[in-house]
Formats: sequence, structure tokens, C-alpha cells
Amino acid sequence: MPESKELVINTTPIITLIAATGSLDMLPLLYSRVWVPFEVCREIQAGGADGFAITEFDQMAWLHKQNQPVNIPLLLQNSLDVGEAAVIQLALQQDIPLVAIDETVGRRFARLSGLSLTGSIGILLKAKKMGYPLSMTDAIRRMRQRGIWLGDRVVEFALHEAGE
Repeated sequence: MPESKELVINTTPIITLIAATGSLDMLPLLYSRVWVPFEVCREIQAGGADGFAITEFDQMAWLHKQNQPVNIPLLLQNSLDVGEAAVIQLALQQDIPLVAIDETVGRRFARLSGLSLTGSIGILLKAKKMGYPLSMTDAIRRMRQRGIWLGDRVVEFALHEAGE
């Protein structure tokens, strides 16, 4: 049973979770609603060089995908990637206190905006603790195979917290 918490999620955590596990199936187990700003949907649909994660993202009909752009204030527009800015602004507009952002500057702005944070590793750890079948070691290996950079301290923390 998910917590009553809602989550607004950015592009990088979506791609990272799909790289780590092949899907976003753990999210509805953890959150009552997962919001995806229009701008993040567009970033996912752009697909990068190889179109990674588009199919998995499209199959997730339960995601609360926004179909209109968020009106992003100039400070956020000029300081952050459009996806991060949209995540923060949508969370503020909808009074959703929790956002999933992995990038350092985006996380700093989210904190300054009074929001609570999680990221890809935090979501994976929470899923594992709630019984989602997951090897953190394998998830990290798959992330790195997809070119997702993880610092040594983050990896050590994740493996320690996961008991691996």
C-alpha cells in the first residue's frame, strides 16, 4: 500500500530508475500519485541519442503526466534545466511537498523553495525497504552500463543502506 504522499519527478530519476530496474513499477507502491510535468514528458520523448526509456515511460499510464507547460518564474528559468524548474514550480503550484531531483543545483533550489527531496537512489532504497525485489548492486551496475554517473560516496551509501 503506497504512502499518501505524492511526488513530482524529474527526467533523470525516471531514466535512472528505468536503467536500474527496467521499469517504474516501484513508484505506485511508494507514492499515491506521481506527477510528471509537461516539460519532463517532452525531455523523455526526445529520447537522447538512442531513445532509451521512451517505451517504458509511455507504458506507464498511471503516471500523472501533465499536458500543459508550467508557468516557470524567471529565476528558475535562468538558473535550472527546464525539467528541474518545471518540477519545482509544479510542486509549489500543486502544494506537493516532495520532489525527485538528482542534480545538485536543482536539489539546492528545491530545498530553498521549501520542498522535501528524494532522488533515484533514495527511491530505490525505499522500494527495497518496502519489499520490492531489488539488488542494489545489480541496479548500480545497470545504471553505470547506461552511462549514469554515480559518485563513490553515493554508491557506498546506497550499498550500506541496502545491506549489500
